[in-house]
Amino acid sequence: MSGSTDATPRTGTGADLTVVVPAYNEEHRLRPTLDAICAHLRADPERWGDWELIVVDDGSTDGTAEVAAQAAADEPRVQVLMSEENRGKGHALRLGVLASYGRRVLVTDADLATPIEELDALDDLLHEDEDKHDDKHEDKHEDEHEDEHEEEYEYEYEATAAVIGSRALPDSRVEVRQRPVREWLGRLGNRVIRLVAVRGIHDTQCGFKLFDGDKARAAFAASRLDGWGIDVEILRHFRRAGWPVAEVPVRWSHQSGSKVRPADYGRVLLELLRLRTRLRPADLAVGALFLLSSVLLYKGLWADLDRAYLADSMQDQNQWEWFFGVTADNVAHLRNPLFTTYQGHPDGVNLMANTVMLGLSVPLTPVTLLLGPTVTWALVLTLGLTATAVAWYWLFVRRVTRVRPAAAVGAALAAFAPPMMSHGTAHPNFLVLFMIPVIIDRALRLCEPGAGGRRLVRDGVLLGLFATYQIFLGEEPLLLAAMGMLIFALAYALARPDVARATWRPLLRGLGVALAVCLPLVAFPLYWQFFGPQSYHSVLHGDNAGNSPLSFLEFSGRALLGDEERADTLAMNRTEQNAFYGWPLTALTFGIVVWLGRSALVKALTGTVLVAALLSLGQKIRIPFTDVVLPGPWRALAHQPLFESVIESRVAMICAPALGVLIALAAARIKDIEPRTHRAVGLVAIAAALLPILPTPQPVRERAEVPRFITDGMYRDYVAEGESVVPVPLPSPAEADALHWQSATGFGFSVPGGYFNGPWGPERMGIYGAAPRHTSNLLRDVRYGGQIPDIGPAWRAQAKLDLAFWKAGVLVLAPQDNDKALYEVVAKLLGRPGERLGGAWVWDMPRAR
Repeated sequence: MSGSTDATPRTGTGADLTVVVPAYNEEHRLRPTLDAICAHLRADPERWGDWELIVVDDGSTDGTAEVAAQAAADEPRVQVLMSEENRGKGHALRLGVLASYGRRVLVTDADLATPIEELDALDDLLHEDEDKHDDKHEDKHEDEHEDEHEEEYEYEYEATAAVIGSRALPDSRVEVRQRPVREWLGRLGNRVIRLVAVRGIHDTQCGFKLFDGDKARAAFAASRLDGWGIDVEILRHFRRAGWPVAEVPVRWSHQSGSKVRPADYGRVLLELLRLRTRLRPADLAVGALFLLSSVLLYKGLWADLDRAYLADSMQDQNQWEWFFGVTADNVAHLRNPLFTTYQGHPDGVNLMANTVMLGLSVPLTPVTLLLGPTVTWALVLTLGLTATAVAWYWLFVRRVTRVRPAAAVGAALAAFAPPMMSHGTAHPNFLVLFMIPVIIDRALRLCEPGAGGRRLVRDGVLLGLFATYQIFLGEEPLLLAAMGMLIFALAYALARPDVARATWRPLLRGLGVALAVCLPLVAFPLYWQFFGPQSYHSVLHGDNAGNSPLSFLEFSGRALLGDEERADTLAMNRTEQNAFYGWPLTALTFGIVVWLGRSALVKALTGTVLVAALLSLGQKIRIPFTDVVLPGPWRALAHQPLFESVIESRVAMICAPALGVLIALAAARIKDIEPRTHRAVGLVAIAAALLPILPTPQPVRERAEVPRFITDGMYRDYVAEGESVVPVPLPSPAEADALHWQSATGFGFSVPGGYFNGPWGPERMGIYGAAPRHTSNLLRDVRYGGQIPDIGPAWRAQAKLDLAFWKAGVLVLAPQDNDKALYEVVAKLLGRPGERLGGAWVWDMPRAR
């Protein structure tokens, strides 16, 4: 009989048991093995019922095929499949299992190192669990309140789907051992396998495994490995599908003439690497689509990196390019990356207390030094957004639905939602969130059945490391993610108290391990942030920083159907449009909740969305179209440590991934709806809800040129060591072009003022920018008002004090609005005219040296 590579599994109940034996050059050992198997099965016909024995000749070059054919002639229940060439154990097993009809499928090696009599112990356990599952299944149908669509990731009894022989359990008996080197390699290989593929299984490579037939055929149909790694691939498939696998101690004897060579252990590891990194074509297509979408969003920036400036970013692009540039400069010169005096001179800036994203700005130092901070800025936005979308997609495929198109749609909403796009103009720390899905997945692992012991410690350690890295990407996003996870956990506990009782202890222990790992790693950086030079204790945003209830129903200014003017009236600014999910998506969400609301997951997600949306309304909730103002629940958190610096409208960002999960669940369920017309209606409803909030490309404007006085290095003749260049007016959150002067020219000078978070007053309250001084306020008022005040001796004396404090080496007035008025004020303050040099007016300050 000729073998086929058709990967379509057979179904049916044509046999009670199928035994699959792969064989390659086994002419001397095969017949005794087949005779032993047949004799054992014939001896108890009542137990084994109808059985079949499938021999797969894997391209043997000896007489294996003839031996198998003779056995088939003697026993009609023996079948022979043949492969034209030697493809490996995995290929042979795939052929045999997919050709099987058995309700149970045993795979065993041709040398029968594990005696066939051990099948009884495996079958006893599989049969016992099937009976328990049948009883549980009957009880479940008697409960009229049980949700027939409860998700597979929710906790309920599941019968054992595979029982595998193990040589590594305490009661196992190894009667004839391998040579010490082979035995050591086997133990080492199993440890690596447990670490990277199927944790908790002690012996994956013992060639004696009994499977539920239909599940085995499904797993082998999905398999791709042809070599020895097939055992790991199949067990990993069972694990990921939620099908329980049990190990049973067996007798085992090493057989001479084994086909496993020492080099095969290395091949198995290579196959495991391929297994871990293998991506389906659909996954690659989704990733490519996310990357293309990100590039299109920022195409204007990439088209002209020298002059393009994101139009909605206010002064944040200047600030972020400066953050990337100053970090690279600190790293290149082996300076403290947590502090600098290039801004806020002479006091400096506590970089750890600002959002410099050391987790990216430090590793991207070579890019920044070679190509400039603007390239780093564009890369972080584009690739960071792509990585975030891919991470959500990975989480949704792993935890929500295996229907990849549905997971892709949900992930796109989580990553490209209007709040994310709003922050994508100015705040990459809220856009680049690829670690959040990874952290969520690791936390969920702590809640899985069997979490404990070394597995709990390992997952806790990894969670601590992931949280540490996220702290160096963005602390506030981590805080919001923790809030969202806590809200979800509480909501899920209310919906499924049985799960809460089973998981809260391992979850808390794992979190304890994570904190024990994370806190020592971040202790010094956080000490520097809260108690180091130029630290501050909070940044207050007032009691009007919450969302308007209307903002959830409107479209953002950069959505496909958005109205810039309408959106601007409902948000602090264009970088803080933190809701704007639109009324179609809101209506669809309501429909999904009604449709799937019996699911505990949907209940928990609904609670998360509602609580996050309510908290985001702030300390005062203004009822639209009325004068009614109600106290908001954020009032209880507004003045608590950490929360006091949070812009409460940002809490609505928690809704994005929760809505993404709901959309993914609905899309996956719609796929199976009949008739097709109903399916089409469902897909159209999803499209109608998402298309209006589809983000449009970020607009750009041309940025102001850097004066030649700076680019040509003329300032060096005016600034001694320890002195600063004083731009007129001083850089501030409203006007930070001078930061671009520094980042574009390699940080050859310091400036007073700036755009950062720093302390103000004796209480060290956090403010945006440096602590104001009289002269900086005067220059700012003239720049934006154009009015020239009466400059007398008092103003000149104050200017002298302020310039001395700033250690001014030179004042630089670049072309800008109201530059004539500014020139006149500075000339009066200094009592002398400026010098036109390098495209700017400059005033030398020799007395500051």
